[in-house]
Amino acid sequence: MEIHVYDTYVEAKDGHTMHFDVITSQKDHAKAIQYAKEWLKTVGEADSKVSTEECQFCHSQGAPEPIANEIQKNGYFIQKMEGCP
Repeated sequence: MEIHVYDTYVEAKDGHTMHFDVITSQKDHAKAIQYAKEWLKTVGEADSKVSTEECQFCHSQGAPEPIANEIQKNGYFIQKMEGCP
């Protein structure tokens, strides 16, 4: 499976920056932003701003099996980097 990685930096309620990648099987910027917003809701950050400024396409690559499985199950995978709960 080919995956597409969207590098995302979002400001949390308390002002710190959360850095994470939205990984999808579709190269669709609007979907990546939608997936980022869905995930942010699950961590109590539903009001965080996510637009093309915060979420930018980074690269495409082959998917490791655990990530491919998660994408097939949920449509996307979030790779937490810095400041994420």
